Amino acid sequence: MISRRPASWTRDHERSSVSMLRLMTWISLRLGRRPARVVLVGICLYFLVCAPSARRASGAYLERALGRRPRWHDRFAHIHSFASTIHDRVFLLHERADLFDIRARGTEHVEAAVAPGRGALLLGAHFGSFEVLRAVGQLRGLSVSLPMYPDNARKINAALRAINPQAQQGIIALGQPDSMLRVSEALDAGNIVGILADRSLHEDATARREFLGAEAAWPVGPLRIAALLRRPVVFMAGMYRGDNRYEVVFEPLADFSEVERGARAAALDRALDTYVDLLEGHCRAAPFNWFNFFDFWASARAAPAPEARP
Repeated sequence: MISRRPASWTRDHERSSVSMLRLMTWISLRLGRRPARVVLVGICLYFLVCAPSARRASGAYLERALGRRPRWHDRFAHIHSFASTIHDRVFLLHERADLFDIRARGTEHVEAAVAPGRGALLLGAHFGSFEVLRAVGQLRGLSVSLPMYPDNARKINAALRAINPQAQQGIIALGQPDSMLRVSEALDAGNIVGILADRSLHEDATARREFLGAEAAWPVGPLRIAALLRRPVVFMAGMYRGDNRYEVVFEPLADFSEVERGARAAALDRALDTYVDLLEGHCRAAPFNWFNFFDFWASARAAPAPEARP
């Protein structure tokens, strides 16, 4: 079923502030990564105690992903993984990838997608670090663009400016008259275009799929973009593995380059199934890397019963 409902996560209070990012950037760049991580522990403890709604959402998700009731150290590990990826963004945006042990697998799928002289469309989630994915692309001489909705784009740009005003964002605002054209131009220029496809916004079209034991609402817009542009799609994940270690994974997801208009709906249906299955597998294998600190299943529970699949 495709439905259109406001996303509950858009109503959540944004606790992280630009001033805090500036402070952490100042501490990190002057003291170094390891001393700054001591401060990070205090920040994580604060959120664990003082952010009850995020704590409850984390616990509900972890119970599904772990297959048991999460303990306090599980909840802390979840918040700490998120904080670590945000903190490491400071160094990655200052071109200090040398501080990290970054290992990549499945890069052949991206290389195959860009081999015909066109860019690659990557579909990811709020899972691990997008910035480390960007670093891998840049190490291979590829520019990386990130389409997102204007509200999020403004927040991300403000945050990135607080970290490094000279950083090249590569943000493409969706929902604008020229959004599709800009995405297409980025791909035609040989760029990597990465879309985080696990959140809907405002009244985006969504479709239900079972995820970690219950139905959730998934945005269909990112895959529609791929279908309209007739592009192959690669699943991406940049998992935080603790300390300074990251594992970047690329997996084939779908190929819309030869799909005719009449077969598009069925191809979209299969692609969404594959995307959700891949994300669920990674959430079970690396549960502390999925960073949606809200009731992800709420919109599916509130929506009317399904009538048809997309």
